Parts: sequence; C-alpha cells; structure tokens
Amino acid sequence: MGTTNYRSTFIQVAEDCSAEAAEPPPSSGKAPTVAALQYALVSEHPYAYTSDDVLFEVYATRQSIDAEERAAAREAFFARDQACLRSSPLGKRYGWGIHHDAEGRVALVPLGSDEYRALTADPAVKQLKAMRSKRA
Repeated sequence: MGTTNYRSTFIQVAEDCSAEAAEPPPSSGKAPTVAALQYALVSEHPYAYTSDDVLFEVYATRQSIDAEERAAAREAFFARDQACLRSSPLGKRYGWGIHHDAEGRVALVPLGSDEYRALTADPAVKQLKAMRSKRA
C-alpha cells in the first residue's frame, strides 16, 4: 500500500497560484468540490488527519462509500498510486500552504500569514511547492 504522507514538510503555494491571499474555496453548487471538501476537513480539524486520511475521506464522501465498506475501499484506493496534496487545488488555486507535522498530520496555513513566512524560513522543515496549474 502506497502513501502520500510527508513528515515535517511544508507545501508552499504553487508558483502560478493566482491568489494573493488565502481564500476558502466556494461551496456552492450541487456537489461539493474536492477543494471545498479538503478545506472543510482540514480547516475544521488542524493536525488531526494525515494526507492519506484527507485524500481517502474526500474520495469516500464523493463516492458515497458506507462506513462498513470504508476499510476495504481504503485498501483498494491506496493499492494504486495516488497524487499527494501537492496537487490539491488548495495550494494550486486558493492560496493555502499545507504543513505536515512530525507525525505527518496536516494543517492549512494561509499565504501571507506570519505562520506561512515562519514555515518557509524554517530550515528544519522540508520545503516543497504545490504543483503548477499550467506548464512553465
């Protein structure tokens, strides 16, 4: 089973992110978007879930997987390679950095905040960028 978890890592916003400050993804529409579901889960529970937990929970919610079936569904989900949170719209479009603590649990960090600047300057934290939306 593969994993998308990082430890002591900060995913900065993408180089081509159009947001100048962090903004919540829109939650209107029939079905919530991946961005809206990820934002709700992580912003309401900072440092409670790993990247794997967030990605699977969003998948399970969008696929309407029942609680009894989730263990088997999670195993099947991670039997294939999955894109990590570097590909999340939160860092690509909405201006949110994603911090993974020493245990791999994640929290959102708004672009332009003191915490964002501190994490980008911390030599003990591995630095990554969210994936670009467009080719360079």
